[in-house]
Amino acid sequence: MIHEILPVGMLHCNCSIFGDETTREAIVVDPGDDISDIEAILAKHQLKVKAIIITHAHIDHIGGAAKLKKLTQAPVYMNENDQNLYDAMEMQAGWLGMETPEQTEIDSEAKDGRTVTIGGTAFHFMHTPGHTQGSTCLWIPSEKKLVAGDTLFRDSIGRTDLPGGNGRQILVSIKEKLLPLPEDTIVIPGHGEPTTIGREKQQNPFLVGL
Repeated sequence: MIHEILPVGMLHCNCSIFGDETTREAIVVDPGDDISDIEAILAKHQLKVKAIIITHAHIDHIGGAAKLKKLTQAPVYMNENDQNLYDAMEMQAGWLGMETPEQTEIDSEAKDGRTVTIGGTAFHFMHTPGHTQGSTCLWIPSEKKLVAGDTLFRDSIGRTDLPGGNGRQILVSIKEKLLPLPEDTIVIPGHGEPTTIGREKQQNPFLVGL
């Protein structure tokens, strides 16, 4: 499985590009910005995007989705509980002092338990509310990888002081959905360096005692 991680935009959101070496099908997760750089990686590996997946509707994760959809014609997946947040894109742009990006229709819901497949690899949606109400992680069992969005970070968890955030809820999501995963699961957070489930169980100060 091809997997490239590209920090995009002013907040350096980790955009993940997954590609199957045989079928050349691809999934792009969180194309927040810098779509030309994403396009270059797709071209380098000769990949055709099958799905654009949004972990949550903050501007740094979804800001480039409309542009990428225009380029690839791929459907956009997002949990419906973040639709109101996506509809408030102008307000979000104002927080960062940037232009409001073009928006697109959400084609399909990133519903808990749903699966998208490229080649023989299954990507499972896990609804993990707390950072936002629609926050979603992607669990890839065959790769032992978790794309965690802004739910879990190395030594930290997602902030909950923005609209839709809930501090108790994010801890419940992490405890019930993420910590039961194998300890050697590689966690790709929405920002910063990768980690593992085992490391965060042992060292993350927010999770001690969960």
